[in-house]
Amino acid sequence: MKSFGMWNKTKGLIGILAVAFGFIAVMLPSKASAHNPEQSYIYLRVYENSIKGRFEITSDDLNRALDVGLERGFELPDAEPHLEKIRSHMLENAAFSSSQGPYKIKFTEASILRGGELGDYLQLHFDLEELDEIPEPLVIDYRFLFDKYRSHRAMLVIEYNWKAGIHENESIPSLLFGPGDTKQELSLTKGASIWLGFYAMVKLGVWHIWIGIDHILFLLALLLPSVLMFGKNEELDDIAMVREPADRFRPALMNVVKIVTFFTIAHSITLSLASLEIINLPSRLVESIIAISIALAALHNIKPIFLRTEWLIAFGFGLFHGFGFASVLADKGFGGDYLIYSLLGFNVGVELGQLAIICLVFPVLYLLRKTVVYPKLLLFGSIFLILVSIYWFVERAFEIDLPIGGMILRTLGLL
Repeated sequence: MKSFGMWNKTKGLIGILAVAFGFIAVMLPSKASAHNPEQSYIYLRVYENSIKGRFEITSDDLNRALDVGLERGFELPDAEPHLEKIRSHMLENAAFSSSQGPYKIKFTEASILRGGELGDYLQLHFDLEELDEIPEPLVIDYRFLFDKYRSHRAMLVIEYNWKAGIHENESIPSLLFGPGDTKQELSLTKGASIWLGFYAMVKLGVWHIWIGIDHILFLLALLLPSVLMFGKNEELDDIAMVREPADRFRPALMNVVKIVTFFTIAHSITLSLASLEIINLPSRLVESIIAISIALAALHNIKPIFLRTEWLIAFGFGLFHGFGFASVLADKGFGGDYLIYSLLGFNVGVELGQLAIICLVFPVLYLLRKTVVYPKLLLFGSIFLILVSIYWFVERAFEIDLPIGGMILRTLGLL
């Protein structure tokens, strides 16, 4: 009877996992990836008595906002019938002003930037009119797509500003716009723009951790066993190792911080190599390995592979996660002398985002570590992570959309 009762409980847990798996499989985008940022750009060129700029928006985001039907690989004639509609929409969602008053956006030409795997960008060039002198500061109000997709972000980049010492090929990311930061000020005459750029890249790094579901699941795979410590099993032999609940909070926390820091070091290395175009790997390969890294880390939770050397898992797969992060900066390369600021800021942001997740999850696991709930959470949570990662691996490696999520929900009568 006892085993029958345990089987019923196990079936119940499996059922919960199946529902959760089906939900995630359906709700997440096909071939889910943390490395296809929903991001638009504002580029500015500041001259002695004028400001020119351009908006860069992917065809995917234009379709989301206006349903204009632009496919990847579109040519300018394909966009021309929609330009008036697109420009009118931008005028409704973007504005520049200062203490002198608002500045009129006068659109000039349109062009296309091929963004590779990130998609193709429509470039809307413009001049700011009714500008007698360079304002200090310039106020930018940008709201494109935030009402429909709260995950969307926009980066403002200074391409040229002689008075601030910014010249060709020294693009500096200065501001990051989101649903909670639609109106911001930008200094055009002070040298603080470098640090504004650094801060913007920190925010971008934090954001890409929080929206990067596969990075979060990899961190969870590392966190699940973090409240267990290895010890010797005297009943077996001197070298047999068992995992027991940690006795103290701080050593266990420091251990998991160390493991995640090795992850950060690894992806910082490959992010830098990829951004400097020293090493580049195919996105399909990188995304597939990132997916399977979750499964292997979760499998280690069930059957330990590296005794007391979990940092090897974090470091090894962190190298591939770094190539994934590189796509955030790819094709929009923040080059020149300021690349180091961009890379450093982005990595600091990623580390802060990871530490925030640790601070949220670790205390809960520590409180549960000696309860009957924790072993089940470790086992079934790891099984869940393995299932999701295999699902993603198949989609990414073979470039197909699996219908399993919808089938599960229909079988359970939830769809």
